[in-house]
Amino acid sequence: MRTLVLLPLLFLLACSRALPPAIDYAGPTAEWREFAGTKGGSHFSPLTQIDRENVAHLEIAWTHVSGDFHPGAADHAPTWFQATPLVVDGTLYYNTPFMRVFALDPETGEERWMFDPELRDRSVEGPYPLAGRGVAYWEATAPDANAVCQRRILYGTRDSELIALDADTGLPCSDFGVDGRVALREGMGSDAPSWEYYPTSPPLVLGDIAVIGALVADNVRTDSPAGVVRAFDVRSGAQVWAWDPVPPGWEEDPIAGELYARGTPNVWSVLSGDEERGLVFVPTGNASPDAYSGDRRGLDHYSSSTVALDAETGEVVWHFQSVHHDVWDFDTPAQPQLIQLPTLAGGRAAVVQPTKMGFLFVLDRETGEPLHPVEERAVPQDGVDGEALSKTQPFPTIPPPLHPDVIEPWGFTPIDKAICEREIAKYRWDGFYTPPTQEGSLQTPHSSGGPNWGGLAINPETGVAIFNQTELAMVTQLVPRKEFDRLDLRSIIYPNEAYAMRGTPYGYKRWTFLSQSGSPCTPPPWGTLQAVNLTTGERLWRVPLGSMQGLAPFPIWAMYGDIGVPNFGGGLSTAGGLHFIGASTDRYFRAFDTETGEVIWKTRLTYGAHATPMSYRLTPESKQFIVVAAGGNVLTEIGDGLVAFALPD
Repeated sequence: MRTLVLLPLLFLLACSRALPPAIDYAGPTAEWREFAGTKGGSHFSPLTQIDRENVAHLEIAWTHVSGDFHPGAADHAPTWFQATPLVVDGTLYYNTPFMRVFALDPETGEERWMFDPELRDRSVEGPYPLAGRGVAYWEATAPDANAVCQRRILYGTRDSELIALDADTGLPCSDFGVDGRVALREGMGSDAPSWEYYPTSPPLVLGDIAVIGALVADNVRTDSPAGVVRAFDVRSGAQVWAWDPVPPGWEEDPIAGELYARGTPNVWSVLSGDEERGLVFVPTGNASPDAYSGDRRGLDHYSSSTVALDAETGEVVWHFQSVHHDVWDFDTPAQPQLIQLPTLAGGRAAVVQPTKMGFLFVLDRETGEPLHPVEERAVPQDGVDGEALSKTQPFPTIPPPLHPDVIEPWGFTPIDKAICEREIAKYRWDGFYTPPTQEGSLQTPHSSGGPNWGGLAINPETGVAIFNQTELAMVTQLVPRKEFDRLDLRSIIYPNEAYAMRGTPYGYKRWTFLSQSGSPCTPPPWGTLQAVNLTTGERLWRVPLGSMQGLAPFPIWAMYGDIGVPNFGGGLSTAGGLHFIGASTDRYFRAFDTETGEVIWKTRLTYGAHATPMSYRLTPESKQFIVVAAGGNVLTEIGDGLVAFALPD
């Protein structure tokens, strides 16, 4: 009889232990109105409902599939679902690689409306995956109740158009440009194919203007499309100003019929803004071409820089160059991120600029002067004939460089390692900033390395920045023009790349430094997640990010566990003590403890989440949601799915 009484009690006890904890509805609520949460790019959510204690119970709440993807082919790039949604006034908005915009119910994923721009060019030609990272939102400060488009969604497309939609209906705003569209190629020339110039990042809305740059394809030619940044009136679509990134005192006239100089640094990544100071912060890429600066005509004055522009006029207030005469494709990849702490430089307002080199530059927001010492150090010289290398490069001291600066042979087997050792001896390697050569040079970080467009997740209270980076080496080689023109480029596909650099004496080849078995020739981890105190520069922790699952056969990936792999995308930190990130090629979406770097939850998705997550909680009665775009990437299977997670009832 006693056993019969105990059995139900034991059963109830086991069930109670399996149940998730009760959801806490007492914490804060928050929307997600900007690409990175704020115009200053924090990638931080103040929400606390999901925390270290209950994150293990997260489950998929809903998934939205658009069907907008292309797997790629031998001579075509695939799509890449990189969008970070917005949540504003009870609606979620996101765009697809083929530039459709969806409005969803944020709590159920149910569609409210969809807009299709009906792209003139839906091809995936060119060297880059077709991608769009997000949309922007604007609302009238004194809305007219009898008018439409008092709340607008703005974004750029593959057709090089800036489009404004009514946020309530998804219909184009007829008072904006022509039927809701502004042509971004006006004054740019018409000889560039669609893949050579178009916006990939959302515009920055500051007051009543939308500021936008565009991707310009790397290493195609010296006379590539202009890297101009322009501001447009969000109501009419009229151009307010244009910043043509030519050096001060530039006297060359544009090509007849064009308004802007060709070959200037482009701005493909995300902009940030300081509304109080009226400043727009611009991360610039390289002047054209990327790998040879001998024919740039001085146009790299603003390349690989952080530039502060006056939001009313577009005039340069200051600029800080993180790479001089960049020939490594170390363009500034991430949004300049704004922070202000009592412990940092006496409370000065700051801009933190991540770079591909694993350097974090902390700058005065009003002047651009470094708030931590930056040293100009001598770097390797003796590039190819005609090159114009800088004798020094800037190195931050706080935080110090966060990317490994050595190249050592590595392999899964002794044979692999021996081959890698031989290959290292074959190429030139003189440390950071080894220039490309005809014989071949090793380069680390990789051109896709360091913290990339995913940026940092910065806790605004503690000043702790968490970021992921890829830690790989690559081989770069300049090929004399006649020899390059004889190459069969059809046989050179990603990750082996070749670029014509028309107008220069050289073509350009680069490839990831791999062993005979296809594994990197440098030691793991090949991808990391790190936490750094921006005030002191102390690295708090560094852990491998991702496993080789999907890249290597079983049991190899299982034997090595989380070895750290190449990663694409960024992360989200929350006030619940968590850092959410996909990014890795193994398709896992993970939550890390922000204090220790320990993985405390993970789930495997259908496709890799190579975007940056976001979070929202709409009302005191609502759940907190974590949402991420999962569409795979060039190293894995391509698909699409916007996935929302929440705690179970």
